[in-house]
Amino acid sequence: MKIICVGRNYVDHAKELNNPVPKQPLLFMKPSTALLLEEKPFYYPEFSNEIHYELELVLRIVKNGRHVQPKFARGYYEQLALGIDFTARDIQRKCKEKGHPWEKAKGFDHSACLSRFIDFPVPGKEGINFRLLKNSQEVQTGNSNDMIFDFDYLIQDISKYFKLQIGDLIYTGTPAGVGPVTIGDLLEGYVNGQKLLHCEIK
Repeated sequence: MKIICVGRNYVDHAKELNNPVPKQPLLFMKPSTALLLEEKPFYYPEFSNEIHYELELVLRIVKNGRHVQPKFARGYYEQLALGIDFTARDIQRKCKEKGHPWEKAKGFDHSACLSRFIDFPVPGKEGINFRLLKNSQEVQTGNSNDMIFDFDYLIQDISKYFKLQIGDLIYTGTPAGVGPVTIGDLLEGYVNGQKLLHCEIK
């Protein structure tokens, strides 16, 4: 099982971090040990002083495939979840400065919080709305219509480089509004008004 993540997939998020808007999906991966499931708490790691939340829509792959063609891409996912890509921003900054990979900042244990899955919402012009509350205050809102690269495009692009396998997860990118967490915080995530995610920071 692979956790494939998409960076800078919303224009406003790229701008808030002073990053260029990508012309192709920016991909990185997390190991399976990054998963944080079943509403278990996130324990603040000792190696960082600046852990940020990044709320994302998550797809789960339901069949194997390489070089998926556009007309078949929709058949590779059936359900949707919310995930938090926890990022050690201070570590990431140091890695970028030195031109080093980001794994330490993005792939550490339990850095991929994941909610339960729901059936994929019926497609509509209004898109899929999602939001994150921190201590009951809204800190992030997003809509799938604002993604630079939509779900089907991501399936096509990712499958050029990595064979998609049943159970693989795709974290599809975060909108603007990312920020720090501290011990004692409560994160709650919603899709189209339905609460899916609950994560305490300890």
